Order: sequence, then structure tokens, then C-alpha cells
Amino acid sequence: MLIIPAIDLKDGQCVRLRQGLMDDSTVFSDDPVAMAARWVEAGCRRLHLVDLNGAFAGEPVNGDVVTAIAAAFPDLPIQIGGGIRDLDTIEHYVSAGVSWVIIGTRAVKEPEFVGEACKAFPGKVIVGLDAKDGLVATDGWAEVSEVKATDLARRFESDGVSAIVYTDIARDGMMQGVNVEATVTMAQASGIPVIASGGITNLDDIRALNAVAQSGIVGAITGRAIYEGTLDVAEAQQLCDASSAEASA
Repeated sequence: MLIIPAIDLKDGQCVRLRQGLMDDSTVFSDDPVAMAARWVEAGCRRLHLVDLNGAFAGEPVNGDVVTAIAAAFPDLPIQIGGGIRDLDTIEHYVSAGVSWVIIGTRAVKEPEFVGEACKAFPGKVIVGLDAKDGLVATDGWAEVSEVKATDLARRFESDGVSAIVYTDIARDGMMQGVNVEATVTMAQASGIPVIASGGITNLDDIRALNAVAQSGIVGAITGRAIYEGTLDVAEAQQLCDASSAEASA
């Protein structure tokens, strides 16, 4: 299981939101490229970038910052979400060196677009499903739909989606622990590798996820915890690597 540091971009700065609220943000750095370097030095093998302005605008707003990070670390796998609603945007990011694009809002509103994107960019598409009480939220979490997250995930099983980033909105940025049960349910329901997101606070959360990783959980995105120092990226990755080595021994 990979520990994936999150860099959330708002107005060109590195921030964290609480429960996705744009007016409840904490600025952690005004130099996202330097922040990426910090996590690379800590041994991360993948980065999770979010264009928060883009998620609300419906088109990339912090694209230049994303491109700068990809250029600075050409060998580092990077996934980007926020405002990705058309094939042109996907092409731009893939050309810039981004490994995966995360389709969120449009995956909910027009699920057929996911299949289209997977055909055009095989192996490059992740679906982001953000849920509140099991129901999918869209438009930067401003709207909660009537669609069950697990039902929607099943739709994408045959499309060739690389992974699902599953976020429990109620836990995100609240430092209250990860929703392990809901994450496992998502992995089992979809048959698609799941990256857990939302609420990861400390090493106990990593242990809890890692214990059920065989159900299809391939990564854990962490933001506020690594910025506030309640979780150490290197230590968390070492824990995952050690248990993986034991399992394969």
C-alpha cells in the first residue's frame, strides 16, 4: 500500500480544507513545488494533487503549478483531480507528464464520459468518488446526489479505470480517523483498486487500512496529518512495506 501525500492547490498556494469548505482553509505553503520536494525527500512514491479552484470552476485554474511540479519531478508518478471535465484537459495534463487524471463530477453526472476517457487515454484515468453517508457528492462537494457510491463504482468496472479515489467527506480534514469499513465496502463492491482518502490522522489509521489492504486498497492519501505532524510519511511507508514483505515471504 502506498502512502500518497496530498497537495491541495488554491490560488497557487498549498492549503487544506475542512470537509471541502473553501472558506475553511489553512495555508501550509506558498511554494507548492518546494512542498512536493519535501514529500519526495521523505520517500513518497506518488503524489496526489488537487486543483481546488478548478473543482469549483469546472476547468483547470492551477494548471501551471501542476505542470511545474511534474516538470520538477519527471520520474515521480503524479495524479491530479479538480476541474477535469473534458478530453482536452486530460490531454494537456498527460502531455505535461502527469501519470493519472482523476475524474470526479463528470463521472457522476455523465458516467459514459469515463469510458470515453479510458479509451482515449488507456491506463491514465482514475475516478474520484466523494461520498457523504454513502451518497456521491459533486462540484467540489457543494452538491450531494441521490446516487450510492458503490452503485456508481460498479458501472466503471468494465471501463478500464486504473483506480477509485474514495473520500469520506465527513472525515476529510477533520483528523477523526479513516472510515475503513466504507473503504473496504467500496473495494469489494467495485472490483477496482481503491485509494483511501479522508480522515487519516496517524499511524493507527495506516495500520487499520493496511490490515485490510488485501481487499483491494492500494493506497492512502494523507493531507492535514502530514502537514500538522501527526503522521510521518517515511515511517508510514516503511510500515506498509514491512507488512507487504512479510505477506510475500
